[in-house]
Amino acid sequence: MKVAIAFILLVNSLNCVAQKQKFEGLWEGKINAGVDLRLVFEFKTNETGMLIAKLTSPDQSATAVKMDSAWVKDDSIFVISPSFRISFSGVLKNDSIINGDFVQGKPFELLLKKVKAVSVQYRPQTPIPPFSYNSEDVSFYNKSKSLNYGGTLTWPKKITVSNQLQLSKYPVVLLISGSGPQDRDETLFNHKPFALIADNLTKLGFAVLRVDDRGVGKSTGNFSSATTADFADDVEAGIEFLKSNINIDTLRMGLIGHSEGGMIAPIVASRRKDINFIVLLAGPGLPIVQLMAEQAEAIAKSSGSTAAFAKSEKELYVLGATEINKHLDSSTTFHNMNTALNAWIAKQPATIISGLHLTSRPERESFLHSQLGTLQSPWFKYFLSFDPTTYLVQLRCSVLALNGSKDIQVIASSNLAGIKAALKKSHSKSYEVKELPGLNHLFQTCKSCTAREYGDLVETFSPTALQIMDDWLLKQVGNRAN
Repeated sequence: MKVAIAFILLVNSLNCVAQKQKFEGLWEGKINAGVDLRLVFEFKTNETGMLIAKLTSPDQSATAVKMDSAWVKDDSIFVISPSFRISFSGVLKNDSIINGDFVQGKPFELLLKKVKAVSVQYRPQTPIPPFSYNSEDVSFYNKSKSLNYGGTLTWPKKITVSNQLQLSKYPVVLLISGSGPQDRDETLFNHKPFALIADNLTKLGFAVLRVDDRGVGKSTGNFSSATTADFADDVEAGIEFLKSNINIDTLRMGLIGHSEGGMIAPIVASRRKDINFIVLLAGPGLPIVQLMAEQAEAIAKSSGSTAAFAKSEKELYVLGATEINKHLDSSTTFHNMNTALNAWIAKQPATIISGLHLTSRPERESFLHSQLGTLQSPWFKYFLSFDPTTYLVQLRCSVLALNGSKDIQVIASSNLAGIKAALKKSHSKSYEVKELPGLNHLFQTCKSCTAREYGDLVETFSPTALQIMDDWLLKQVGNRAN
């Protein structure tokens, strides 16, 4: 009997191993989250027989994220990561296809195909070593937050004149990424704009620090529970690290922030006296509810929607965000949103209601739950209540604010007007506000200028925008970056 039981256990164990082995390897697929995003799962069995799953979104970051748990049952695989609010379940259709559902905030159909390597997109502007300057992977610690950060510091090579080494200190720029978990290069669709900006500025004579967001790459912490205020603390930890470096001129320190990073830079600069200049790349200049409502309308128009339909998208966003901003409990917020939604629906033509899939009660409730799930995260609640002018008017440093004229995420005309009005009230003695023709939110020279085009464009960052930053930054450091 014992022999029989042992044999059965052995067979079951071998079957389990065989089931896991069918899933081992790289699996690549694509979801449509407003833009097409590639997802790559890597499944491996460790020495104890446990299935290990890692997820990479190569269009957003080159860094793989380890999932909390993964398991196989027959021809089905299940992956869960509560810390990133991610789950995936799929069925193996043959040796090379998994048909499944990916969930992060909302569900997406995801067809995975087995690949030998992740496909690489051509990005000619990405800097390739060897570099003509010093580049070092660095780490530093935030004692008050118990966080470690990983990043890259670049600085010019010292020169020798008459057999004597020139011991120079360099002006420094710290780069601050946009929203979402970003690596130090702000990798998106295999574009690496921060690597490009760092390369460009270091060749001009600046030291540049770029850092993985908390919970990404070599940085510790939980990104999903953090807010913009937390990210501002992370930036300050980076500033303190730079001030401890003997190569840094602490009298010539600046920040460059893209998108949400353009919110963070004024927060930090407004409460410190050691920041001399900041560059805002599509940084917000309007209350966020207004900015996001304009974004919803612009994205709808860029997708081919009528003006009336796009306007309804804007109104719906304001409706939800207004109730979320009251910071009431979830049930009360849902009730108030439902009341406001029904009142809004009563005023709309049937074509708009059906187009928005709000005709039936289940459809309306599904819409409300979706908005609640997205907008009530700690980050989004803080984000929605944010008014950047509060910090812009407190600035004393020099400011350069740039926006692409084709940006559909931060609308240039209204946004730059907001920044300019706030800076007029500030203590800044020097500021420039510029709209750059033909550029999108990523400062690419765009064609259709939709969000879905970001990954199709070969250009990572407009040379014109780079030159404008170069000229302005050199003025801030006295045209001498050495």
